[in-house]
Amino acid sequence: MDVMGDKATLFESGRFVQPSDAEPARDELADMGEAGEDTRLALAAQSGDAEAASVLGAMLLRRGDLDGAEPHLRAATAAGDRAAANNLGVLLHQRGYPEEAAGWWRIAAVAGSAAAAHALGRHHRERGDEPAAEYWLRQSAEQGHVLGAYALADLLEHRGDVGAEHWMRAAAERGHREAAYRLARALDRAAGHGDEAGGDNAVAEAEQWYRQAAARGHRRAALQLGAILERRGELKEAGRWYLTSAKDGEPRAACALGFLLRDAGDTESAAVWWLRAAQDGDGNAANALGALHAERGETQTAERWYRAALDAGDDNGAYNLGLLCAEQGRTAQAEQWYRRAAYAGHREAANALAILLLQNGDTTGAEPWFSKAAETGSVDAAFNLGILYAGRGEDEMALRWYERAAAAGHAEAALQVGIARLREGDEQEAERHLRCAAGGGSAEGAYRLAALLDARRPPEPAHELGETVQEKTECEEWYERAASQGHRRAQVRVGMLAAARGDVVEAARWYRAAAEAGSRNGAFNLGLLLAREGSEPEAAVWWTRAADAGHGRAALRLALVYARRGELAEGQRWADRAVALGPAEVSERAARLRDALREELSA
Repeated sequence: MDVMGDKATLFESGRFVQPSDAEPARDELADMGEAGEDTRLALAAQSGDAEAASVLGAMLLRRGDLDGAEPHLRAATAAGDRAAANNLGVLLHQRGYPEEAAGWWRIAAVAGSAAAAHALGRHHRERGDEPAAEYWLRQSAEQGHVLGAYALADLLEHRGDVGAEHWMRAAAERGHREAAYRLARALDRAAGHGDEAGGDNAVAEAEQWYRQAAARGHRRAALQLGAILERRGELKEAGRWYLTSAKDGEPRAACALGFLLRDAGDTESAAVWWLRAAQDGDGNAANALGALHAERGETQTAERWYRAALDAGDDNGAYNLGLLCAEQGRTAQAEQWYRRAAYAGHREAANALAILLLQNGDTTGAEPWFSKAAETGSVDAAFNLGILYAGRGEDEMALRWYERAAAAGHAEAALQVGIARLREGDEQEAERHLRCAAGGGSAEGAYRLAALLDARRPPEPAHELGETVQEKTECEEWYERAASQGHRRAQVRVGMLAAARGDVVEAARWYRAAAEAGSRNGAFNLGLLLAREGSEPEAAVWWTRAADAGHGRAALRLALVYARRGELAEGQRWADRAVALGPAEVSERAARLRDALREELSA
């Protein structure tokens, strides 16, 4: 049982009998208001008025005057006043005589005092006598005593009794803010395990109870309400509840408010709230401050806040210290911090440690850390394990980890699974994984998906001038997505499809993008397009770039260009280059051209 140390706590504990419709005002502590009332009550009590003695004793008890209150309460109790018996129990509990207090509470409870039954129930619970505690708390709760209902709910919940929710709800409906908060939390948990429809109803009801508790000043309820609203996108109202909770001293709300302000672009205000939360021991806020200073290049300040986060018990502090050291090239220190976070169970730190070890050539040391990170849910680690096994030629194990990462939404892992399924001839599964990869942002995934779809479609008739340009197919849309992400082969393919539609400008744009990114096919095709448009000198520039990159057909085109210009030696040089580059068809034609040029030169 909590020791009642001040008047407010004493009054709110319910050990004073408080006013209710069913009881006279003297059954609860009332504020008498005027100074002359004390004198009147004292005179009445001296003349043997038990009711006056009870009320006067209660007033003195509330003021903390235990010595003055006790004789009046004892006199009223002797006269059979149940409110005085309850309050005498409170007084004795304050003096450190819990057993004697319990005796008077029992007398008052038997006489029908709900407040005394509540106090007696708590007394028995503190001594481990749960059956007796439940009996008296139930007596109190069934009489409508809000604190009795809450205490009974707490006891039943501790035992896992399904009846806990009924009494928690009863207390919440009577205005008990902690009961409202706990009822909301219970509904939240139930929503996470129920069916979708029931879950939605539970979430909606939880929000209502959070609102009620928050409106009564419950700071954790205000925090939870803010989080619900933030997830729903109602950021303005979420910010108001975070602010309310933060002002009441909830560091997690101050931290959340900081993130909300940062996302709105107000980093200065965010830093103020993060500082407040970090000073109150919130490790997440300390990490956020560290990241903010790191972004500004203030590495020493960042390190100080990361250490503060670590001191607050947040393992992200060690991980972030590792990242900071790694960025500065302090690999030995980075490894130490990664290890500290990894040993504490930080999965991304384990993955980072494994990467660091791998970069240092320690494959044997890296593998168990990749495994540990992957087993605890790191998607990146699962993908990295796939790469590790693939590098050893253990394709089956590699595929197993790729599939695990792909199932968690890793785009590049889905790409690897898709490629493996293509090799096996399972186009349906390959397409499914390539769609996941492409949808997740993989340019190579988008290109391979487009190529797969492209191979299936029937050949289209050649475009004639004046025809309406056909709508783009799905495969072309995927080619374009890959091309827009800088995929050179996709850029070339989009250019070819545009050229086939008769869209020369679009074709040239994509060929040029690919060529400037280093694609020899892009450069060759751009040269062809320019030559057809009558710009052979510019075409030769792009063919030269392609040929220098090893494109045999481009070299052959250059040989022909120089031969037509009469620059036979230069034409022979490019013909020799085309013979060397191939492929076979090109080599054969280039050899004939070279021999012809040689004869012409020797004539």
